[in-house]
Amino acid sequence: MTPTTDRRRRVRTTAAVTAAAALVLAGCTDSGSSEQSSTSVPASATKAPAPSLAKFYEQKLDWRGCEDGARCAQLEVPIDYAKPADGTIKIAVLKRAATGKRQGSLVVNPGGPGGSGVDYANAADFIVSRDVRKAYDVVGFDPRGVQRSAPITCYSDTQMDAYLAGDPTPDDPAEETAFMNGSKAFGAACKTKAPQLVGHVSTVEAAKDMDVLRAVLGSPKLDYLGKSYGTFLGATYADLFPQNVGRFVLDGVVPPDLDNSAVNRGQAEGFERATKAYVRDCISAGSCPLGGTEAAGVKRIQDFLKQLDAKPIPVTNDARVKQLTEGWASMGIAAAMYDQGSWSTLTDAFRQAFRGDGNGLMSLANSYAERDSSGSYGGNIMQVIGAVNCLDRPGSSDPKSYERDAADFSKVAPTWGKMLAWGTAGCGTWPVEATGKPKRITAEGADPILVVGTTRDPATPYEWSVRLNNMLADNRLISWDGDGHTAYMRSNQCVDDTVDAYLLEGKVPSAKDTKC
Repeated sequence: MTPTTDRRRRVRTTAAVTAAAALVLAGCTDSGSSEQSSTSVPASATKAPAPSLAKFYEQKLDWRGCEDGARCAQLEVPIDYAKPADGTIKIAVLKRAATGKRQGSLVVNPGGPGGSGVDYANAADFIVSRDVRKAYDVVGFDPRGVQRSAPITCYSDTQMDAYLAGDPTPDDPAEETAFMNGSKAFGAACKTKAPQLVGHVSTVEAAKDMDVLRAVLGSPKLDYLGKSYGTFLGATYADLFPQNVGRFVLDGVVPPDLDNSAVNRGQAEGFERATKAYVRDCISAGSCPLGGTEAAGVKRIQDFLKQLDAKPIPVTNDARVKQLTEGWASMGIAAAMYDQGSWSTLTDAFRQAFRGDGNGLMSLANSYAERDSSGSYGGNIMQVIGAVNCLDRPGSSDPKSYERDAADFSKVAPTWGKMLAWGTAGCGTWPVEATGKPKRITAEGADPILVVGTTRDPATPYEWSVRLNNMLADNRLISWDGDGHTAYMRSNQCVDDTVDAYLLEGKVPSAKDTKC
């Protein structure tokens, strides 16, 4: 897996949340020719759940050549499904055609919320196996509000730099007030820039868009691969449209039934577990700059972040950011936790940082934020993530609730607990009322669903995959004893073979929990 495609499937830590819509399909070229599906589509596949939605379910995609031989199109959907006549937006879609005998379409989502499914599908050769590439058109879409699909962009790049550099661990009432005010200002900017759409980028609405896409692709049932937040999107779809669930793979679960506090606590524990695993690996590799024991290494990281909170260190290779703050450094450390292949890079970055050079950690932070050293952001994930999360789960406006969580989380996650406790404080001041709430999902009546979990996953702890596995009515769990975020196509043949057999042959593992 290349670093770029791995990065795009992340669910962002909720700390990243606190840190006018264009409808163009960037990267696609108008070749002057178009392509309509020649496949005979069953009438049942395009039937809309309500007469008012018929025109969306019956539309034809105008496929055009775009990036490196892919095909791109725009899907029209209503802004508000309750009032479909009140306005529409265009959803960017990209398809990588099957390289062999076509079996169907596999819709993919890399996570986020705010990750680009267009970019993810364009990397089809890296995100699914060669056999799956032969059998499936790999199809991705940028969810509403994301990147090429009426993107919600609240702040300029310069404003985002300042926002993400901010203090993620307020230490006193004055800092807490500043933190809450900063979150409130960001939310207000989002509403000002996208007044019509900001209240309609929930996961439920994205799932409804996905059913329109299923129908337009001519698929009686949706075959789907969702990573990270993409599992929440997939589970939501299965709850809304269980009869339309085909072969579903949900890898690295975000549980639908937990509130913000529980999600933040779970991620704090997950990142703490991953940090300990990283420190052990650093020590075993020799010459570890963190110390000679796990306890000493973890403590060194904690002390370093506290030092940065008081006194940032210089950054010299970035066009705008000149200081590595606690906010940027935390992001850089978190970025490396997603893939154990980045651990040696993190170790080098710590060596530099301990000498007063913040460039290495800033480079990792940039990879997390999808930002380059010129200061340009490749997408709007760091902006739209708050809009989606705050519609999906309500937040508290009381700073005391985050103080209590910080004290509680720090008992089990002293490195990450305080930061992640404040991670969704922005939802307490969000200018649009939440439309969703934590919900137990069983997907009763759906075809069997495959759930995948990694034992030391930092962002989506393994316990969450077990939780969803115990919740769904018909499913199987694949458990990988490994490090990093998500499992399929990340170096474990047992996981890859089991997922492939399911996608290609519909083969459901005989064991309720397959150990890899």
